[in-house]
Amino acid sequence: MLSSAQAPLYEIKANLFKGLAHPARIRILELLAAAPQESAPVSYLLAETGLEASHLSQHLATLRKHKVVTSVRSANAVTYQLAHPGVSQLLAIARTFLLDSLADSNEQLRLARQLPADHLAGGQAS
Repeated sequence: MLSSAQAPLYEIKANLFKGLAHPARIRILELLAAAPQESAPVSYLLAETGLEASHLSQHLATLRKHKVVTSVRSANAVTYQLAHPGVSQLLAIARTFLLDSLADSNEQLRLARQLPADHLAGGQAS
């Protein structure tokens, strides 16, 4: 097996997207991107996500493993932040892409609803 340094960039990207491929992790990233101090304590993430502490910890570990977030420990408190400002941009681009896709789908649905009923049934009147 190739080390991450030897793997083609597309494989590394695919692994990054696998690391992001959970709704809870996307929610965590969105919370961190919107955090006022650009970091958030675990207590805040727990309250906002509604996850159990062990599940939040697993998701944060996955995000750290993929170098998407970093953490800082201060006494008993741990805060998390995005590892790179590009993560916020990635989330914003994904949102724009999805909203545009949904708009296209909604337009197609609107046009389909305007068709006469016999077109929807393959030419047969209902």
